[in-house]
Amino acid sequence: MEFFDNELSTLMPAEGRVEAIAKVTGKGKYAAEYTVPGVCYAVLVTSSIPAGTIKAIQVDKAKRATGVIDILYHQNKPVVPGFADETKIRESRVGLPVFYTDKIYFKGQPIALVVAESLEEATYAASLITADYTAEVFNVDFVKTHPSIPLKAAGKERGTVDEWSNAIHIVEAEYTIKEEVHNPMEMHATIAEWVGDNKVKLYEKTQGVNSVQRVISGLFSIPRENVEVISEFVGGGFGSGLRVWSNTLMAVMASLQVKRPVKLMLTRPQMFSLVGYRPESWQKIKLGADSSGKFSGMIHQAKHTTSVFENFNENITRIARLVYDFKNLKTESAIVPLNLGTPTWMRGPGDCTGDFAIESAIDELSYKLNEDPIALRLKNIALKNDPESGKPWSTHFIDECLEQGATKINWKNRKQTPGQVTEGDWQIGYGMAIGMWTSGRTQASASIVLDKSGTIIVRTAMTDIGTGTGTAMQNLAHESLGMPKNKIKVELGNSNLPPAPSQGGSTGLASLGGAVMDAATLLKQKLATYAAAINAQYKDAAAADILLSENGISYKQANAQFISYADLWKKVDEPTIEAEATSAPGEERQQFAFCSSAAHFCIVRVHSKTGKVKVDRMVCVADGGKIINEKPAANQVSGAAVGGIGMALMEEQQADVKFGSLLGNDLAGYHFAVNADAPIIEVSFIDKPDPNINQMGSKGLGEVGIIGCAAAIANAIYNATGKRLRNLPITPDKVLLG
Repeated sequence: MEFFDNELSTLMPAEGRVEAIAKVTGKGKYAAEYTVPGVCYAVLVTSSIPAGTIKAIQVDKAKRATGVIDILYHQNKPVVPGFADETKIRESRVGLPVFYTDKIYFKGQPIALVVAESLEEATYAASLITADYTAEVFNVDFVKTHPSIPLKAAGKERGTVDEWSNAIHIVEAEYTIKEEVHNPMEMHATIAEWVGDNKVKLYEKTQGVNSVQRVISGLFSIPRENVEVISEFVGGGFGSGLRVWSNTLMAVMASLQVKRPVKLMLTRPQMFSLVGYRPESWQKIKLGADSSGKFSGMIHQAKHTTSVFENFNENITRIARLVYDFKNLKTESAIVPLNLGTPTWMRGPGDCTGDFAIESAIDELSYKLNEDPIALRLKNIALKNDPESGKPWSTHFIDECLEQGATKINWKNRKQTPGQVTEGDWQIGYGMAIGMWTSGRTQASASIVLDKSGTIIVRTAMTDIGTGTGTAMQNLAHESLGMPKNKIKVELGNSNLPPAPSQGGSTGLASLGGAVMDAATLLKQKLATYAAAINAQYKDAAAADILLSENGISYKQANAQFISYADLWKKVDEPTIEAEATSAPGEERQQFAFCSSAAHFCIVRVHSKTGKVKVDRMVCVADGGKIINEKPAANQVSGAAVGGIGMALMEEQQADVKFGSLLGNDLAGYHFAVNADAPIIEVSFIDKPDPNINQMGSKGLGEVGIIGCAAAIANAIYNATGKRLRNLPITPDKVLLG
């Protein structure tokens, strides 16, 4: 994919995002927007009961409807080798073996797919399909169910509970968070086309084209290279695009069956049940400290929902092992199966949930100790070594994040005693919390191509889900090669390009950046070899001494003559010069631990008569290593923080326990933070390179922008009102009732 072409590149300012013009002009295509000759349209029919078995499906009326090509259901579907038996189904990792079971696990489960010549015809025909069921007992009630699910050890216990059970200061409390839904702007969609025997092409909304390629290849037993996946532009994912869902599989099955391209796009209500969510959770924290405020120990217990057909574990207690130096630590967890769709990773998965409970409990402890919350944290943060592995942190600047954040928000104006500052009916309070995330890195590949015109193309299969990956690739190529940015194009989001991991878990740039830089080095070495045939001074040139310009190359150390591309290509018998590199973590992972971190600060106003909470100011200072492009990096953090506001104050997906239905499963019924709910998020960075993580020194940022945000808001509400609210979202009724 070319994020911008020659026609548009002259319009792109050097500091702009590479995909900006393509997006705002409509040139950029999202999954459902491609024109594919002969495409037909698919519409889902979903179950009307939450548990049971399909006795019969009535499809005859629908088959007779105008434009209908075929209808897929459990008695009429193509062969999917990956669903041949229970073992293969488990190995497929797609969760729901759609159309390969007559079992109903949740309300809204796909039971049929109508394929027709037009979307309107498919929609009408789908309305004609009915089903008879044998209904079974169902359960969607997490609150009533989780007490009966026993906890199990989650990680090795440190020390013992007995060593601190009589600590001088103890906080013990329970915390709950309601289910949250990703709700990216772009709905999940697939256009599937079998372009030959055992060869399929997909236009797909995904955060990882190679991941989709692997799954579809395995399910249909075809070579991986015979599955092409294109995801050029993605309208948000937040984790929902990190796995293959039933819409992708159904579109591929339908195209195989009708022997035509098939487009399937989920509706907004279907997005609530078919592409995951942050699971509802319960946590209990017991935290002890001595008279000096040094933590004596902690017990962290957690439970969350999963589906009855798939065990999804979000590992909520992991963060208890990451941030603080607990000599005594016990973590336990459990998953609670319900008749709902399967949850999945949502921004800051697991750690975001666990951090709310831990950071709230620490805030409670600070008031018991009558100690500043920042000072209490600094006293207990594991700044030198990872408390779990014992390895030294490669870099860890959360102390500087705290110092800068406190200065920016004027923390000195905070009152230690709650409820002291008012303006009319508004109560004003300060809150803060810490967010941390393990800074990962995986293997990634990239190539750089130079053509005769002096244009550079940087290529990788990785998608850009709005995080600025494409712009970072351009920046890195510019810094490594010297080529002006307006001569550097970016192609990504296609499985035919050099393979790369999915865009998730704050590993994208940390993984890919090294490959781009290594490819730049290889390209300069190739150019030096060709140039040596023209000028012998280039024979021993180091890659670092080669500079590219719009018109040719130069050797800066030897003051060698400039060689134009026109002259260079006289020695090259190819239309382009290309270099590809693969970069992966190495021994540094055995020597060091890696983390990204952030300090969140906020000022809230709480209306004493209505319970309305307004976030008045929000400051986030993050340590993400070297910042390659500050604007997209700040956008990542501020967008995540707005998600944290929604988590704290309004996001709540409910289920009707009597009927098993989701309530308010649309953008009118589900409330999340919009511009009016958020101040301008004040983001800044420590911007110190990590010398060991990769060639650029960059660490991930996507997750830490939300981890800690909800806790900071809840802590500020307490500082404003004296009411400790432990159940998210904190809606006005909870504020008034206390």
